[in-house]
Amino acid sequence: MKVIQGNRISLLKNGAELFPALVRAIDAATDDIRIETYIFEDDATGRRIADALARAAVRGVAVRVLVDGFGSLKTPEAFFSALQHAGVKVLFYRPVRGKWIPTRHRMRRMHRKIALIDGRVGFVGGLNLIDDFTENLSDTHPRLDYAVQVEGPILVQMYGSVFHLWHTTKWFSPQRLEPNGAIPMIAAAPIGNVALSFVVRDNIRHRRNIEREYRTAIGKATNSVLIVSPYFLPGGRLRRTLIDAAARGVAVQVLLQGIADHPLMQMATRALYGQLLDAGVVIYEYNSAMLHGKVAVVDGRWATVGSSNLDPFSLVLNREANIVVHDAAFAAVLQASVRHEISTHGDRLDVSAWRRRSLMQKVRSWLALGLVRVASVIFGAVGE
Repeated sequence: MKVIQGNRISLLKNGAELFPALVRAIDAATDDIRIETYIFEDDATGRRIADALARAAVRGVAVRVLVDGFGSLKTPEAFFSALQHAGVKVLFYRPVRGKWIPTRHRMRRMHRKIALIDGRVGFVGGLNLIDDFTENLSDTHPRLDYAVQVEGPILVQMYGSVFHLWHTTKWFSPQRLEPNGAIPMIAAAPIGNVALSFVVRDNIRHRRNIEREYRTAIGKATNSVLIVSPYFLPGGRLRRTLIDAAARGVAVQVLLQGIADHPLMQMATRALYGQLLDAGVVIYEYNSAMLHGKVAVVDGRWATVGSSNLDPFSLVLNREANIVVHDAAFAAVLQASVRHEISTHGDRLDVSAWRRRSLMQKVRSWLALGLVRVASVIFGAVGE
């Protein structure tokens, strides 16, 4: 992917850091706001952001919000109606009509989390518009997630992608004849010294882009690979890339969910632990709260933050968006944050203890893996 020089980037951990920054940017907007999210929850945080968007629309800012029709299925219709009444344009990506029956078409979701404000600032990451404690599986620790705030020439690519998806989605909606709204003047002059790539996955031209970014970076690693992924079921090629890196002496570490919101996926993931542990990959499970961040750091100079898990649904089905960062200073900040979480909330898997699991535990994991693989074939989510 094309590397764009001259940007500025800041790491944002959890909603406690992202949402205040996002609301400040929305409140300062004078021209154009574009939001993409999988979940827009009707909770305290969701209402806070919705109120800020409504205020912006009332003062004349063009506000467009694209939400996934399945991810936000539980959000009351009145929540979005209030936004529309205030003047916010709301679109639903592949809305669910009638009884939900999973099909290949319906399983292709819009999983991106992007916000663009006035052509001057953007946000990308793994956080939905939902409170850190809503559906978190913990009352004491917030959901662990990451996003970034970016400024500079990278916004040109981001706006192009967001505008295209809005236009495509609108064409298949009752609003197809409404204007798309021109892309605002973008502050594209160099503003910093960070090199970034904006990497998307779709089902046409960019089917493998995010996975290939991971494989390329890991394949070139000489020192360390640190991955955080809540849903982790990489295809054969990516799995071999990790194993090969460990074999040549690279310290490969992964932080995965301990407390699981999708137990079947976790059981399937655990069927792969033995192969990875035997190869020297170090596995930690996060047990203090729900792990939702999707980030990685390679050799202390390559990093990524975004919406894409390392599982068949993110890598082969969903629309996803990641920022890839080619900057040692940013990589160091992200790596320090993840290592702090590992040291305080991560449980390292013991290889010998893992081998002593009961036969029933092993059978359950392999059955779960088989079910997920069958579902992947049915829904067209077969990885490389």
